[in-house]
Amino acid sequence: MSFDVQHIRADFPVLAEIINGQPLVYLDSANTSQKPNAVINAMTTFMQHAYGPTNRSAYKLASDATDAFEGARAKVAAFINAPAVHEVVFTKNATESLNLIVRTWGTQNLNKGDVVVLTHMEHHANIVPWQMLAAEKGFTIRWVPLTQDGLLDLSELDTLLTGAKAFSFTSMSNVLGTINPVKELCARAHKHGAIAIVDGCQSVPHMHTDVQEWDADFVVFSSHKMVGPSGIGILWGREKILDAIPPFLGGGNMISDVKLEGFACAELPAKFEAGTQPTIEAIGLGAAVDYLSALGMHNVRQHERDITRYALDTLTARFGDDIVIHGSRNVEVRGATLSFAFRDVHPHDVSQVLDQHNVCVRAGHHCAKPLMRLLGANATVRASFYLYNTPSEVDALGDALAEAGDFFTL
Repeated sequence: MSFDVQHIRADFPVLAEIINGQPLVYLDSANTSQKPNAVINAMTTFMQHAYGPTNRSAYKLASDATDAFEGARAKVAAFINAPAVHEVVFTKNATESLNLIVRTWGTQNLNKGDVVVLTHMEHHANIVPWQMLAAEKGFTIRWVPLTQDGLLDLSELDTLLTGAKAFSFTSMSNVLGTINPVKELCARAHKHGAIAIVDGCQSVPHMHTDVQEWDADFVVFSSHKMVGPSGIGILWGREKILDAIPPFLGGGNMISDVKLEGFACAELPAKFEAGTQPTIEAIGLGAAVDYLSALGMHNVRQHERDITRYALDTLTARFGDDIVIHGSRNVEVRGATLSFAFRDVHPHDVSQVLDQHNVCVRAGHHCAKPLMRLLGANATVRASFYLYNTPSEVDALGDALAEAGDFFTL
């Protein structure tokens, strides 16, 4: 599949929607992405013709459903270059994946006097679970600060990592778009004896991912941000660590045996997949992986690099000091997520005017309140671009912002 944006857009039926006589301009993919026909059709076909219970019954329909479910896992493993398919665990979402790590590895390994290192650009999902466990266990959380242009300030990282047992960080900021040097951060964590946990939600859908090259210990990401369905998340972890930590949830499918005196866990990945699994969603995720793989993640990244450069240049040229776009202007170290302040207009008011022009952006704290406070803002407007966005949609954003400016100066 060649990277023809107009051809790609035709794969996404919602992008052809006309609302109140205006075309849809969807600029909220950092929140959740739209779905192509390939994903929609794969899920529908499975429900119509092949749905059955997985990893339980032995009849053909159930066996075929299990094969399809496990086939989706194999596709995900190949997509991120996991060393082994059984290291890929399906969860409800990436937030659950992070909570799984904290409540299993963290409960087992962290005690009073220990240290976990996070960064100032983390999503709440990579902050609150650690804070909850720290309140119980008494360990300390240290924070990696940011530079003026929104990059991680690594000047004191070795000091922060001294004595740490875990370094948990995002691969790309959902506010600033900052792409972090994951391989270096993992190496620095290991140098100090800490495990490296990567929140890949914002990067895995947008660029090539190789967990072996990163040399991470855990990586989490979500289907719904990578043109797949909601309701399924992914946790990849090193087999040695997954084997050593306790299960997260108890119940069906995660056991090899149960007696009145206790239970024995199943082999990976079933150990962490208690209960009925999101089979339909896994089929959709597998189709999403196929779709992205056919496009080529390097092509996706190049397209987003180009549209980010165009958006930065166009919006700055058009509005000058009236718009403040947070983060680096270097598109080599940032993704296609632009959080900004527009004049002195509240972000929610800006988003309401943009909505009248069918331009879909997010306004709020983006589940990153500590970072918002560092930026000196309660909220920002965030326009986030993906593989189906075009320069004309950047122009549509600019036109809608101009309307908002005129409206609030009346």
